[in-house]
Amino acid sequence: MQGSTFGFLTSNDIRFGRGVAKQAVPDIAALGSPLLLVHGKNGERCRWLSAALAGAGVEICTFAVAREPDIYMISDGVSLARAAKVKAVVALGGGAVIDAGKALAALVPATRPMMDHLEVVGQGLPLTEAPLPFAAMPTTSGTGAEVTKNAVLSVPDAKRKVSLRDARMLPDLAIVDPSLTDGCPKPVTLASGLDAVTQVIEPYLSSKANWMTDALCRSAIASGMAALVRLMECEDEEARDQLAYTSLCGGLTLANSGLGAVHGLAGVLGGVTLAAHGALCGTLLPHVLTYNERKLQQAEGYEESLARINDVRGWLALALDCTPELAFSRLADWSEAQGLPGLSGLGLQPNDIATVAEASVSSSSMKGNPIPLTTVELEAIMKDAL
Repeated sequence: MQGSTFGFLTSNDIRFGRGVAKQAVPDIAALGSPLLLVHGKNGERCRWLSAALAGAGVEICTFAVAREPDIYMISDGVSLARAAKVKAVVALGGGAVIDAGKALAALVPATRPMMDHLEVVGQGLPLTEAPLPFAAMPTTSGTGAEVTKNAVLSVPDAKRKVSLRDARMLPDLAIVDPSLTDGCPKPVTLASGLDAVTQVIEPYLSSKANWMTDALCRSAIASGMAALVRLMECEDEEARDQLAYTSLCGGLTLANSGLGAVHGLAGVLGGVTLAAHGALCGTLLPHVLTYNERKLQQAEGYEESLARINDVRGWLALALDCTPELAFSRLADWSEAQGLPGLSGLGLQPNDIATVAEASVSSSSMKGNPIPLTTVELEAIMKDAL
């Protein structure tokens, strides 16, 4: 049976539930001082944590992440952290903030240039030194970056998003407190939530799925999509809790069974368009599912993968209140009705499609897709998603 032999790697300490963020302050303080506090554009959202850590005797310096991180931003952060002689890092924010914090924790002690460690555009070498102690506290439900071993960084000169990856980059503390996501703006909730749902669908369909990742995905696909539907209607604590759980499951499963063509395309598209990662994933998801199913039906020996696609159809249909046959088209229509743009609205130009397909076909995420897709098929997916 698929996935009957597997390993499972994740953060040292995962804490989930309302209130766990404030309860974790003593353990964050124990990571070290001075401590680098990485936050989003609005520093007000982390005042409570900064004050609590200062009250625990921790010396704090801060670093703002106002956009998705690129190598120049991270270089600035490394210089700041080294000058302050920080001993630990905590990131409070969305996936971009957590990726930035994770990269800084990894690179502050590094003895080699950053590019030596970056995949695709660099040498992809493992870290020579252990990262600084690191705690992650997500304020959106989407990437699951609090339990993954990589940080996604933009390389503007190459127009690519690539990973800095090392098993030691898994956070020491992953604090998932759904109350930190309460009141998140609808466009952010939509894009990040669709990313969360994608990240429990793709690992379930992955050629590298295993029994443990299957269990996590099955528990989260229908309930996560239903929670997102609810949050587009009104603010709801129970739905916030469920979407936060789905996001956590996505991080756990993608780190251990991989992803697929949605993320294979989204990684390259992000570097070309500079669009938000979650929006790209949400726009691509129904079209990738449709093409995967079509190709699996035409191939021999993929009965289990087809059965899994049918499972996904059923779970999405349950959340979207439609028949399984309509699930993928209903997902596309529902997302558009909630304000999610197509790829053209996210900045993709038709003359870039062939280049994106060529760069995507060999991406690491594509290796998990349930069946190989050609550049021609990837081009067709993007054209449908325009």
